[in-house]
Amino acid sequence: MSTAKATKKSAFSCEPCRRRKVKCGGEQPICQRCAARNDDNPTLSYTQRLEERIKELEQQVKKLASSLPSVPGSSHPSPPPPSNPDGSTQLSHHASDEAGINRSFRGLEVDDKGSITYHGATSFFNLPSDRNGNAVSDISYLGSSSSDTDSQRRDRLINNAWHQRAMENLSEIPEPFQYLLNVHWCWIQPLFNFIYRPVFTRDMQSMGPYYSHTLLNAVISHSIRWARSNSSTRRILDESYQGGIVFGKQARAMLFQELSTGVCTIPAIQALLLLSAQECSQGNSTQAWTYSGIAFRLIDHLGICVDSQRFPGSVPLSDEELEIRRRIYWGCYFWDKMICLYLGRSPSLQHTSISPSHIMFDDSAENDLWVPFGIAQTNPTWKYPPKTAHSASCFMNMCRLLVIFNEILIHMYDPLSQNTDAEIQACLDSQEPLLQQWWDQLPVHLRIDPVSLPALAPPSHIVTLNCLYHAFKILLYRPMLTGSGQCEVEGTSPIQRYLVESVTSATSIIAIFDLFCRTFTMNYCVLSLAYCVYISSSIFLLQVQAAPDDHQAMRTLTYCIQCLQQVRQISPVITSALNNIEKELTAIGIPLEASPQMNSQAQSSPPAGSTASGSGSIYQNSPEPNRPLPAISHPVFQPSFRNNFGPSAMSMEPEVFETMSTLQPLSIRVGAIQESENRAPNG
Repeated sequence: MSTAKATKKSAFSCEPCRRRKVKCGGEQPICQRCAARNDDNPTLSYTQRLEERIKELEQQVKKLASSLPSVPGSSHPSPPPPSNPDGSTQLSHHASDEAGINRSFRGLEVDDKGSITYHGATSFFNLPSDRNGNAVSDISYLGSSSSDTDSQRRDRLINNAWHQRAMENLSEIPEPFQYLLNVHWCWIQPLFNFIYRPVFTRDMQSMGPYYSHTLLNAVISHSIRWARSNSSTRRILDESYQGGIVFGKQARAMLFQELSTGVCTIPAIQALLLLSAQECSQGNSTQAWTYSGIAFRLIDHLGICVDSQRFPGSVPLSDEELEIRRRIYWGCYFWDKMICLYLGRSPSLQHTSISPSHIMFDDSAENDLWVPFGIAQTNPTWKYPPKTAHSASCFMNMCRLLVIFNEILIHMYDPLSQNTDAEIQACLDSQEPLLQQWWDQLPVHLRIDPVSLPALAPPSHIVTLNCLYHAFKILLYRPMLTGSGQCEVEGTSPIQRYLVESVTSATSIIAIFDLFCRTFTMNYCVLSLAYCVYISSSIFLLQVQAAPDDHQAMRTLTYCIQCLQQVRQISPVITSALNNIEKELTAIGIPLEASPQMNSQAQSSPPAGSTASGSGSIYQNSPEPNRPLPAISHPVFQPSFRNNFGPSAMSMEPEVFETMSTLQPLSIRVGAIQESENRAPNG
């Protein structure tokens, strides 16, 4: 009996215990005695099994490599690497890159405070002689790369999402919290995907790890401005919550209390992103930039910037955790590009070979029915017909678009590197076909044709996707309008094409924006949409500067100014944009308030059934607390800006081209945000 025990002990003893001649418990991969000594040598049997498994996986990789050229592409391909027309060469380069990554990247680990993180070879936490094999890190990736496993993961996540949605419908959340959460799920979540809804709502009931009171307060604080159009919600906020100010105060206080403990969480990152977006809208640039910067640092610290499906390291992650980390990475990537646009800064996040894929396995939200939550219904015979949300495909295509735009931002508008003309031209040559390819591949259900608009605007996130595409096109061509980056070419100068493309995109933006406002009212305009209007106004301003007597250009510019003036009431940061435009118009002798088109438009009657709010108002806006609620726009209303946004609005007189090429367009940034505008309470 003792011999059998001795044999069993010897077979499962790890090398350090055998060397020290001490009893080994045989735990895998490290026994308790070694763990207490911080000795990470695994047991012999565990090592042998890993070696056998590695051999099996190597054989599978060889078989897959031999069949790679015939494997069809994914329906949602990852962002393409730098241009390489030879597909086979690209695959071989990708394989060699993977091998290099596997040799240099260890994967994720759990630190002494229980947080998932990663550390490079230069850190205090690693030595060059560390023997933890990279093959261990890659086993999960290689074993989960088959379509069968991905399909199973998708099924599990979707079934869980449906279950959680049913449980969410059964839960009872008191007002105004339920109303404010619904505002977020409708107007913010499909666009930015900061929060993975199934786990948030589940953990809100059970106080799980993906919910916190800090995050809830941040969500509610960010939703306040959309909710004030509802009289009952506004009354509760004013009577019990200081108009909503208390939620932002609580979110900030609890957030920094959490950070002071040294343990960061994903809900803390999500709260920081929402606070950053809210502060940015209010014109508080210091706070907005700081909150976003902390969020981006934290996703690095937690290893969220690493594709945890390919490089899990010693951290076993569930399907749910993989999905959450992938979404929060791309939500941060999205916000990084937008806040850099607003403030004219250099982007912080770059998509690399080890970054998470933009593919979302849980695409259950794709087929959700979307209705414009919170818009007052004054006509009982008409309601906005529910539409398919398509929020999953919209977000994934937004991610693909942002990867392209990131190159434009870096190589054309980096305020720190001062891009050269040659660099700008090279960026246009490389990104123009990619941008066109993105548009050509955009699914029909996400595309809005500005020449043939539908009667009603699609869901707001689809509107924003289309407007951002056109804004990015303008930003791609706009540096070329001054001759920057152009090389000598034979034949006709491409400047005319750049101008036509810019004017077409600018007109497309205001056509789509006009549809949005007539359908949903100005009150539900997000800052991204307002920024697109500002970018389009820079092109119309160039037209006016080139030909002050061009009534069509002046009328279109006036429309943009009026829209921005109304958005300013809910997003004070727009004040800087309006100041920029006013300065340029005054320089050519057209004061903003003296524009004949502006005055005539201000005096024109609003559409039938609508309630104008203030001088020059062309759309319904957020009502003051003591004013009656406005009527909702719907298909029978006519555009208050009575103009043709079709092809004729995109035309220019030939002599305008040469004049426009000598003018300097507005800066990419919204403007020098005035800190004196701090702090509007209900962003």
